[in-house]
Amino acid sequence: MTLALLALSQLITSLDYFIVYVALPDIGRDLGFSAQTLQWVASAYAVAYGGFLLLGGRAADLLGRRRMFVAAMALFAFSSLAGGLAESQALLIAARAVQGLGGALLFPATLALVNTGFEEGPARNRALGVWSGAGAGGLALGSLLGGLLTGAWGWPAVFYVNVPLAAVAIAGAYLLIPADGPRARGRRFDLPGAVLATAGVSLLAFALIQGPESGWTSPPVLGGAVLAAVLLAAFVSVERRGDDALMPLRLFGNRSLSSAVAVIMVFGVTFNALPYFLTVYFQTVLGYGAVATGLAFLVPALLIALGTQLGGRLAGRVGMRPTLIAGTVGGAAGTALVAFGVSADGSYANVLPGIVIMGLGQGLTWTGMWIAAASGVAGHEQGVASGLSSTALQVGSALGLAVLVAAGGLGEASGTALATGLRTAVFLAAAGMLLGTAIALTFARRRVAQPTPA
Repeated sequence: MTLALLALSQLITSLDYFIVYVALPDIGRDLGFSAQTLQWVASAYAVAYGGFLLLGGRAADLLGRRRMFVAAMALFAFSSLAGGLAESQALLIAARAVQGLGGALLFPATLALVNTGFEEGPARNRALGVWSGAGAGGLALGSLLGGLLTGAWGWPAVFYVNVPLAAVAIAGAYLLIPADGPRARGRRFDLPGAVLATAGVSLLAFALIQGPESGWTSPPVLGGAVLAAVLLAAFVSVERRGDDALMPLRLFGNRSLSSAVAVIMVFGVTFNALPYFLTVYFQTVLGYGAVATGLAFLVPALLIALGTQLGGRLAGRVGMRPTLIAGTVGGAAGTALVAFGVSADGSYANVLPGIVIMGLGQGLTWTGMWIAAASGVAGHEQGVASGLSSTALQVGSALGLAVLVAAGGLGEASGTALATGLRTAVFLAAAGMLLGTAIALTFARRRVAQPTPA
């Protein structure tokens, strides 16, 4: 039951990530967003989410995982309600930013609860498979519900749906998750590191998200990128000298964690960018509506969910290395097939074979990389390891979308040029997945990692 609750939490965050995308055209028309400002309905969430993940991971370790789980869920519910009630652009964007903060506090706490609640090895692998499958379920439900709710009750419904789900999760936390107990003595919160990391990663996410729209040499983007580099360099300096650092640099001595972080970033650059390109292809090139687009995402979501379950079992039997190699190679092959099927006069049937193979590969990789990120990490540092890993995913996602959109020349493209640009971007994503394969080869050859005492 506890695992079901934690899977529900993952479902809620992934559901919200995708459900808003389908509703964006209606939001833009109703609140008068321009094409440039509408992107901030999605980007405000992404910037806040990416900036606060490290802080959320450390807070889970220091303040208590159940406490952070409940507080983050409450924040998520409140901001979702505010988003549905928003009658102006500023209020909606502010609500989305607070949603991002709630998600950043929730994700590391949830992942740390999974990793500390199940012993390292087959039990944790199976648990992470269930947790990962819930995320894939959120992809399917988000795309489908976004279209259905928007069509039936208008765009505010995509925000309101989070409120009862969060209420159920909060009640379940008090019933199922053990109380945290008093804080450990002698441990302090790294305030300088928290400020530097949050500001630095937030500015980096802003520059990567806004760059394709405003231009990479525009003063806000260039200035944000430079300031982000300065702040993150200062953060590393502070963490090197800190006694109770927000991100202990010695964690990078864990070969499994450091390699997993690299794989996770590649996953963000490649796999995580694909839903955007598929959405553009389905809606703009093939002319699908919101509901049809949601239905089109059911097949990849179900295949990803199946892949996550296979990944948990495969990692327990043959180890993380073969699991990640199979996932990244399969994902690259499937994504390349999708690219071959993309054309101005194409159809869903043309990309379906690639979607099937890509979905399985993505599911294998998703479960395998989170298993690797948790291996060999002490129980009292699972939160910060989760925050570090999820930050890599978020930064990689922003970077991948920026690079692939620019490489495909999708800014003002339409018609045949748009289909050609989408094909180029998807081909590049397939090639990038092979970098994940190269990193996976650095994992030790072993069947199952030995447990590390908390």
